[in-house]
Amino acid sequence: MSGETTNETWEEIVVRVLKANEVSLVTYVPDNVLSRLIRLIEADPFFTVVAPAREEEAVAIVTGAYMAGKRGIALMQTSGFATIVNALASLACPFQIPLLLMISERGTLGEFQQGQAIVCRTMRPVLQSLGIEHFAIQERAHVEFVVDGMVRQAFATQAPAALILSPLLTKRAA
Repeated sequence: MSGETTNETWEEIVVRVLKANEVSLVTYVPDNVLSRLIRLIEADPFFTVVAPAREEEAVAIVTGAYMAGKRGIALMQTSGFATIVNALASLACPFQIPLLLMISERGTLGEFQQGQAIVCRTMRPVLQSLGIEHFAIQERAHVEFVVDGMVRQAFATQAPAALILSPLLTKRAA
């Protein structure tokens, strides 16, 4: 891709890469860490944006849209990931749906909520056990390469993929 400009924020890079890969449907459950990314996406007429009540609904919307020929992504935080495991194991994985997940990582680096910390410790092992490719982005310099690569891989291999946004990237603790 290499269209990056030096003054782009990580959120602006994500928007550009999603557009370049024709990922035009974005579902999300509100999250403080993702709020700037969500505002940028909502302001861009390229995207169709849906804000369901629960993360499982976000997954259902993206998977259904894929079956209708539209590429999408579900945005959530770590605790929201804990609610979608059944949908991943019974829908996205066995039916080879390239469900893209972008997860803002909570539960580490100064987290004050025990529940977030527990979910954070279990997220990667769950992704691994389901065979879902996942990668944690820690630096702005890696955003374009990782997001582009994961999107391309998900659609080429017809498999779910998870992009984990480390607090090292987002610069936001709990």
